[in-house]
Amino acid sequence: MAHIPSGLLEACVVVGAASDKLRELYQSHQQAKIKELPLLEVEVLQVHAPPFVTKESVNSETKGQGHAPAFTRVQRRRSFIKKKMERPCTANGEAAKGIDGGGGTTEDISVPKDLDLIALPQLCFPGGLQIASEQREDSYHYLVFTDVFGNRTHAVVVQYYRPIQFSQDGGHQNGHRLSSKSSRLYTAYGICVISKYPYYNALRDCLSCLLTQLKPSWMGDFEERVKEFSAKLSLVPIPPPGQLHVVFSLRPLQIVLPSREDKDRPAVDLDLHLPFLCFRPRQLLQIITSLLTEQRVVLLSCDWAQLTLMAESLMHFIHPLVWQHPFVPVLSSQMLDFLMAPTAYLMGCHLDHYEEVAAEVATETDDLILVNIDDGTMSSSWSGGVDLPDIPLAARECFLTRAEGLQMHYDLEVCHLGASTDVNDLRAQRRQWQRKLNTHIQNITLELIVNIFREVHDHLNYEHRVFNSEEFLRSREPADQPFFKKVLDTHIFHSFLRDRLNRKMDAFTRMELSTRTEAYRLRSMTESPRRPTMQELARKYTSPESRLSKRLGASLPNLGEGVRSLVGPLMYTSLKKIQVDSGLKSPQKPVRCFKLPEFPPPLAYHYVQNYYQEMITLLGKAISGVASEDSSLLACYHYLRGFVNTVAGKRLDALEDFQNLYKTDTDIFPGELVNALVDSLQDGERAQANRRTEIKRLISRVKRDHERERACHDDEGVKRFQLPKKHMQLEDFVRHVQESGIVKDQATIHRLFEALTVGQQKQVDPELFRVFYTFWKETEAEAQEVALPASVLEHLEANECVFKLSSSVKTSHGVGKIAMTQRRLFLLTVGRPGYVEVTKFRDIEEVKISSAPFLLLRIPSLKIKTTLRKETFEVNLKSEVDLWHLMVKEMWAGRKMADDHKDPQYMQQALTNALLMDAVVGCLQSQKAIFAATKLAHFDRMKLEVPMMVPKTTSETLKHKINPSLDLTSPQAVDVLLYTPGQLGVSSDSEGDGNPKLWCALSDGKVVVFDAASWSMQQSQVQVGSSRVNCMLGVDRQQVWIGSQDSVIYIMSTRSMSCNKQLTDHRSEVTGLALGERSKEYSPKVAYSCSEEGTVMTWDVSTLQVRKQFRLSCDRLQSVQLCNGTLWCCARDCIMEVWKNGTLHRKISLPEQLCGSPTAFSSLLLYHEKEQLWTACIDVGELCVWHLAEPTKPFQRIQLPDCAGVTCIIKVKNQIWVGGRGRSSGKSRGKIYVVDTQRHTVEKELVAHTDCVQALCSAEDRYVLSGAAREDGKIAIWKVE
Repeated sequence: MAHIPSGLLEACVVVGAASDKLRELYQSHQQAKIKELPLLEVEVLQVHAPPFVTKESVNSETKGQGHAPAFTRVQRRRSFIKKKMERPCTANGEAAKGIDGGGGTTEDISVPKDLDLIALPQLCFPGGLQIASEQREDSYHYLVFTDVFGNRTHAVVVQYYRPIQFSQDGGHQNGHRLSSKSSRLYTAYGICVISKYPYYNALRDCLSCLLTQLKPSWMGDFEERVKEFSAKLSLVPIPPPGQLHVVFSLRPLQIVLPSREDKDRPAVDLDLHLPFLCFRPRQLLQIITSLLTEQRVVLLSCDWAQLTLMAESLMHFIHPLVWQHPFVPVLSSQMLDFLMAPTAYLMGCHLDHYEEVAAEVATETDDLILVNIDDGTMSSSWSGGVDLPDIPLAARECFLTRAEGLQMHYDLEVCHLGASTDVNDLRAQRRQWQRKLNTHIQNITLELIVNIFREVHDHLNYEHRVFNSEEFLRSREPADQPFFKKVLDTHIFHSFLRDRLNRKMDAFTRMELSTRTEAYRLRSMTESPRRPTMQELARKYTSPESRLSKRLGASLPNLGEGVRSLVGPLMYTSLKKIQVDSGLKSPQKPVRCFKLPEFPPPLAYHYVQNYYQEMITLLGKAISGVASEDSSLLACYHYLRGFVNTVAGKRLDALEDFQNLYKTDTDIFPGELVNALVDSLQDGERAQANRRTEIKRLISRVKRDHERERACHDDEGVKRFQLPKKHMQLEDFVRHVQESGIVKDQATIHRLFEALTVGQQKQVDPELFRVFYTFWKETEAEAQEVALPASVLEHLEANECVFKLSSSVKTSHGVGKIAMTQRRLFLLTVGRPGYVEVTKFRDIEEVKISSAPFLLLRIPSLKIKTTLRKETFEVNLKSEVDLWHLMVKEMWAGRKMADDHKDPQYMQQALTNALLMDAVVGCLQSQKAIFAATKLAHFDRMKLEVPMMVPKTTSETLKHKINPSLDLTSPQAVDVLLYTPGQLGVSSDSEGDGNPKLWCALSDGKVVVFDAASWSMQQSQVQVGSSRVNCMLGVDRQQVWIGSQDSVIYIMSTRSMSCNKQLTDHRSEVTGLALGERSKEYSPKVAYSCSEEGTVMTWDVSTLQVRKQFRLSCDRLQSVQLCNGTLWCCARDCIMEVWKNGTLHRKISLPEQLCGSPTAFSSLLLYHEKEQLWTACIDVGELCVWHLAEPTKPFQRIQLPDCAGVTCIIKVKNQIWVGGRGRSSGKSRGKIYVVDTQRHTVEKELVAHTDCVQALCSAEDRYVLSGAAREDGKIAIWKVE
């Protein structure tokens, strides 16, 4: 049977000195035989671990019950057998329970298998157990245990002293009175509470409550009280990820268990500002650097508690990176040999061992970092002090500025408040302040990690799981490279890379996306070779202070001219003026608390069952009282009730809760717990589960996901880019080029393969690839070093880059170098550098090779004629002339196509082609090099072979084109488009950025989101299942519903851009979604969905429950719409008007003239104002217009010229826009027809896609957006008149 997770408590262990040793010491002390009290050996005295009640112990009670009792989980155990000697000596004068005065007895202490009782006593008393002659203060410290799989267990230990008392005859004295004050001795007991969860403050508070009971009690009650305390903690459930905390009463305190922020983060139940109180921010950065570079780090302090708190805080600071090495914050004096470990580690020991560690351990290792917490200093085994590389400058300066603004003094927060008489009120006030401060610190440290590793994803190849580390290093600032050279080879970074390649939507990803500049987003819209922009060059050659912002999100802006450059002031340009909260104001999410019932007698099965039942009842009331729109809180309650039902043995009820959770918030769905729960089902329970459809589907889904996750773990490696070592056929060549990061597009790589293999066998040898790759990188490096004076920069746009620079040549305008950017050619004159404009690519009229006389020779030259000047520009390029001729013609052709088609990506592709030509010629160095380069002249050849003229109507109506498949290796079909309007006056902190958005569904469940204000890509490739998306619906401002071919409706949050809810009630592919009409302002919002086999469902949007469902008889139901209180359903063979209760009202069949043909309805449009129904068919180039009052036959048929079929129809103002396929200039094209609704005639015929138009949507009647099938894969933006 699988292991079901326990509650808060894993085990409670009591340690101390053996009674016989205490008696011997006490007698020696009374007889004045010892002058100094020695350290005693620590032993395990008690172990308490769940289950505390079992089915067997209450077998008679459980007869007739329909479910299994609590604590029936099977737990493998081993026994700790301890021989107990006669113990005349105990604390407080009372004999320990179960010990008689005779010989010894043997007690079997049941111990969880993961608990190491050999090391635990040492860790509970790391400095040794010291007998005292006077009462000492209670002392707390914290422990962390790590198993071989890296799973951590946490513990809180309290050391408290009790007096040792004996009668003169050696028997026990039963009271507190002693014969003389000098005879009093005190011994310490250690109580260690162990949990799987890092609730340090909460467990410390629990132990404080326990001590209030133990101190006045007799020793005879000691074991029973500890056992009862342990049993109570074992009943406490762990709060789910989210904003629901768990509160319980353990007199005299209220204990709070804070929830985790999300599944990937541990709970934060400690004070994260403690490291800032011990170290200056610069020193903290050094400590963080030592962790990121995986050094051997030793923390030292006189206070054992600070060691673990400091170490755990550091783990939070580097999140989401996870420490992969030994993590032992507390080492006892007997464990110091652990510091000789040959691997990286983070360990801690007492400051008394500083000299010993520094002298002995440092001689064996050369990278030991010693962190003195008490003095706030760092030192190392390096002779010259701490020799760690600096964290990158911009990230460092930003962190230091943020840290300066931290308000870490609680007294300043409460100085205006009066004194509270309730200790729990004071504690709640402090917790609220600490939570706010912890959140601020987490944001600051997360921003540090984001700023360090922000550009890693630019050098990842997701298809082949490759990280191009050399290219990443080369693109770093020289001063930052030592840091990255060390970090890139660490286990911690490798794990981080694996998460990036898995597109993990964690805290790092969310912050990285939310802090991207608009310039960066626009740059991500183009796939062009990376070069420094003029803006970056200007910053590079000015003062260092002005360069601090370079790595803080400022990236290359869009190279295309079709989109207006939005480059403005960069983030954090002046670090001196940064507001501490700028960019970091994440809203303090409201916290809700669930208070547990009062604890029952925890060792009685009947009471424990009643306790669980009471908790389940309270959670049921809480669920019914949650506001319908607060789905995240509802999910937390379902999670918690599912957990309680699980430990209470109500497995089917638990599965029902987890099914509701799966529909409400998949982000916090506990897959491992549910999988273990399913494995623990008895035969009878499994049979019942199979009879309940929803639970049966949940079980199959959980098992499928579990198997898929196991399979994925086997294929999650990260490769570093390496040059090939064998000859490459086309397929291998494509893979290596994509891994290298030179270019992604498969068609371009195919042309490159043709160029490199021209006139020879179709394979590329590894040496040629190496030379090509080296030439490409050297050219790139040369461009990085281009130094243009300010007098030249002022003539260029901020986002222009120099991509090619000729040697020094003679021109018709003097001697200099020809420079090529993505927009123009210009002459960089020699001597005193100056700027002479040659031409912009769009102004070129003719480019040809000529020859210029020089003495008795004729030197090859390039002549460029432009529309803006009469004279021809001539440049004597000598041997470079053929290459420049090809490059300029390709750029000219690309510019012309980009302008004609309003698609800036054509220019980017032309630029890539030109640079590949340069690299091919550079690496081949032969007579066939120029001929090989012509294979890459893609746009120039297209211009010659096929006239690419865009019809005038199309050109006037087309505004812009965008490519949603840019991150992919080949174009993907645009299956569905959805526009959601923006919200004025909405800040990014509360409801997203407030801008309108365009949602685009691509093949295989990929969804791309664009900011519709600038058409920049806001979110790339959110995976929505793995099947085709059929429909999307903007239900409200917070959620978008997505109907999939896999029969699931996915609900995507517009804020987090993740699918955290799923509706799984449909049994076949979801084909249509529609929003219901609200009769009253406060009436529930409803939505409708349909699936291809004919099922229509009515959903309550707030509760996500099915209110009604019915089934229609038809051939593939394709869509559903609501009009005047009835549903209109479009199927292939008919259109049906249905009442909301499912009763068929009217049915419209295919028009008579089409009944005999193999065609079918493709779409319908309801024109409410004119009471008309417009229909279209898949393989017919006409529209049919019907009267809604009498739809027996169409009263109007509108022929669409050169149309072979219609796929979609939308109404925009008084026009009908029709998308389909047809013919233009003798070729099959995607076509859009704009139909006048008054005259029923085609006003416009638009041709802008090379494949069928599959999707249309309107952007507030100002624009229409069209998406095309795979061969085109673009989105066109059209102006509406």
